[in-house]
Amino acid sequence: MRVDLFDFHLPEDRIALRPVQPRDAARLLVVRPGGAPELEDRIVRDLPEVLRPGDVLVFNDTKVIPARLHGIRVRGEAAARIEILLHKREGADRWRAFARPAKRLAVGDRLRFGDVSEGVACELARLDAEVEKKGEGGEILLRFAFAGPFLDEAIARLGEMPLPPYIAGKRPADERDRVDYQTVYARAEGAVAAPTAGLHFTEDLLRRLAERGVETAWVTLHVGAGTFLPVKAEDTADHRMHAEFGVLTAEAASRLNAARAAGGRIVSVGTTSLRLLESAVNADGVLQPFSGETDIFIAPGHRFRAIDALITNFHLPRSTLFMLVSAFSGLELMKRAYAHAIGHGYRFYSYGDACLLFPEDGR
Repeated sequence: MRVDLFDFHLPEDRIALRPVQPRDAARLLVVRPGGAPELEDRIVRDLPEVLRPGDVLVFNDTKVIPARLHGIRVRGEAAARIEILLHKREGADRWRAFARPAKRLAVGDRLRFGDVSEGVACELARLDAEVEKKGEGGEILLRFAFAGPFLDEAIARLGEMPLPPYIAGKRPADERDRVDYQTVYARAEGAVAAPTAGLHFTEDLLRRLAERGVETAWVTLHVGAGTFLPVKAEDTADHRMHAEFGVLTAEAASRLNAARAAGGRIVSVGTTSLRLLESAVNADGVLQPFSGETDIFIAPGHRFRAIDALITNFHLPRSTLFMLVSAFSGLELMKRAYAHAIGHGYRFYSYGDACLLFPEDGR
């Protein structure tokens, strides 16, 4: 399909720069294709009323690391300021990253983050790396001076939370973001972008859902920075996704299959959980254990086998995520839903409001 079919106008003032407090006070647009009504305005804390006992919410428990690093390139006497966004771990001491400006870098260059002074007495105040490879679109492969837990500690100390470009371009990240840009249930470190649908859930909401009889299951998908990359192709068939690492355990797959067999609905919390589940399901709709990389790209024409409903935020025009929700609930309905959201003051993107989508095929 033509990528321009997924375009729409979004006023700048609809982009949320901070989340609402408390988290579950965010608005929730319920979208039911063919329903009466098709569009219903709720709030996130209404979920226990909207969902049914026996439904299963599938959460992505990945934890965002402070993956944005500021430093300098050191090449002889010449130095240049560099910003790095880590996006995929390749080993104990190696990360793939996006560099800005990448044109200043060459293979073999040394980068220094933190305290860039040559005479620094404390090695913990800085972090060095070498550019091992250069790829396309500003991507590089870095080999760090530290490895394993020591590297993790250095990144946590020197990095900042990797806010999406539509927020980072309007304000710097701060200490609030270290809490705001993390789900309350995050535990598996490795993401460089938050599974943002999960940001709306509080401990109180999770308790109320459990009391309602709504079950929970956990997957892990380490969200990469590729989620923010624009679609440059003119046709969806020509777009390629960056691979991300994910895990669906045998125990979780078995619980989800049993819940569905008993009549429960599988409700994916976020497009990241959805992409992993759709990567792990077989042709008969049975989920299998999964551990590995997925680069699945979901656009209209995709046959959904793993889920029955989706909770997600409002996404960018012409983005792979708007293509995904259009594949699930129908392009024309999603355009009407987004027009409704814009007209009724919903907040967009990572810190914005949410929607609960049901499938176009009425399953």
